[in-house]
Amino acid sequence: MELEEYNRCVELHADGVFRFIVKQIRDRDTAKDIVQDVFEKMWKKLPSIDAAKAKTYLFTSAYHTLVDYTRKNSRQANFTEVNHNQHSHSTQYSDLKEVLNRGLDLLPEIQKTVLLLRDYEGYSYEEIGEITNLNESQVKVYIFRARTFLRNYIGKPEQVI
Repeated sequence: MELEEYNRCVELHADGVFRFIVKQIRDRDTAKDIVQDVFEKMWKKLPSIDAAKAKTYLFTSAYHTLVDYTRKNSRQANFTEVNHNQHSHSTQYSDLKEVLNRGLDLLPEIQKTVLLLRDYEGYSYEEIGEITNLNESQVKVYIFRARTFLRNYIGKPEQVI
């Protein structure tokens, strides 16, 4: 990858990587630091990175940096199944985004990650598998479980509106 390609990559993907990180940790300052770290890692490996795969490299690196950050700060998620009956939402809210964000925070880290990569960033199942080191079937299962949990958590649309 050349310098011009790196600069273009920063322009094209910095916001997407930032959104992905901030959705995970809900701390804008820390998210900025993680994005900075990701681009620094990319800069150090510039000659060995294929420009066509730069976006995948960035999100893979962001994912791994995020995992390292959560482990370092003792907030590692439990990857066990979520008990859908334990987490439900029954009070009436007028802000669907707020309810959805609360539901996302209750998901195990891996389910939240694959769901955000698929629904917010638009990655294919195959690309998500490359980023998270999961096979395509595992990615689909985690996305299905996350969506099912969120559907049950949100409840009936009339309760949210």
